[in-house]
Amino acid sequence: QVQLVESGGGLVQPGGSLRLSCAASRSSFNIYAMGWYRQAPGKQRELVAVVTTSTINYADSVKGRFTISGGNSKNTVYLQMNRLKPEDTAVYYCGINSQYWGQGTQVTVSS
Repeated sequence: QVQLVESGGGLVQPGGSLRLSCAASRSSFNIYAMGWYRQAPGKQRELVAVVTTSTINYADSVKGRFTISGGNSKNTVYLQMNRLKPEDTAVYYCGINSQYWGQGTQVTVSS
């Protein structure tokens, strides 16, 4: 069993920044995709950014504002979020291989 622990969420004003961190309890298994997803109230969970064995993918809505680092063979992944907008408000989840999920961390962007 793999446990993922997220941290770094919170309340920030529009235009501000936050950095999310995720650590997996195990590193000795095959990680082919590690990244961040989010779910806003009344909406489905969506991909934010993911590191795979061959590429890094971002949702169009966060390109140029968010940067993902870590992942793959490492057991930690980070998400630097800049120029945050109210529509970025959601619970952010760390995920590995779309199989293991963290508990989620709330990000609220509001003035």
